[in-house]
Amino acid sequence: MNKLELQKKAVEVRKGILTGVYNAKSGHPGGSLSAADIYTYLYFEEMNVDPSRPDDPDRDRFVLSKGHTAPGYYSTLASRGFFPVEDLKTLRHVGSYLQGHPDRKHTPGVDMSSGSLGQGFSAAVGMALAAKMQGREYRTYCLCGDGEIQEGQIWEAAMFAGHRKLDNLCLIVDNNNLQIDGTVEEVCSPYPIDEKFRAFNFHVITINGNDFDELRKAFDEAKQHKGKPSAVIASTVKGKGVSFMENNVGWHGKAPSDDEYRLAMEELEKEAAKLC
Repeated sequence: MNKLELQKKAVEVRKGILTGVYNAKSGHPGGSLSAADIYTYLYFEEMNVDPSRPDDPDRDRFVLSKGHTAPGYYSTLASRGFFPVEDLKTLRHVGSYLQGHPDRKHTPGVDMSSGSLGQGFSAAVGMALAAKMQGREYRTYCLCGDGEIQEGQIWEAAMFAGHRKLDNLCLIVDNNNLQIDGTVEEVCSPYPIDEKFRAFNFHVITINGNDFDELRKAFDEAKQHKGKPSAVIASTVKGKGVSFMENNVGWHGKAPSDDEYRLAMEELEKEAAKLC
């Protein structure tokens, strides 16, 4: 896809995020919106996946370690054709296969159940190691939050991945600088994130994670770099795409009201019209 097509898809993903959270009356829109461009690039350009064969043993793997941003993940999977977009309205409803956190047993396209912060990255490291041991060519991608990397398990997994030289592994840190209690600097600063991953023997790439040109360059570089796992530190805007949600920590984990949903969707519709 070219940049314009990706931008259009990202708008659709953002609309799906809001639709899901609005209908659930709960959920996490802020971090879903900040990562929407990352999700879009991975699933529509970067990763080898086929919605008609969600269990293909040679598919690339994706683990959403910050599992609470499932609305963004689900919206992307729906847009990619893994299940109907209409089902996003059932998010978090009793009996829905779209639970509050990803569940690999029930949701098509989900490679790993996640939600307990820090654990997803360990699972992704295991997938990358398995590919090496089995001689398979698939790559493993993992998305973490910048608040999530305050968890010690992240660094245990990073130490192992760096030691094993898992160059088929790409970690993306959604660095929107906000978590539930405030800025990551105020809560428990993980900075400098890039230097920490370099110390764990990662090839580090820093980018604007809401820019498709930079995303393309970063993932191309990660694939070409051998001998080390890659960490893409993606600076993003929490709530990206909805003006009153952007850089507002209050939108970490709440649903929009009727009026807020209407205003947000109007903004996204205007953005879609500009792109057309």
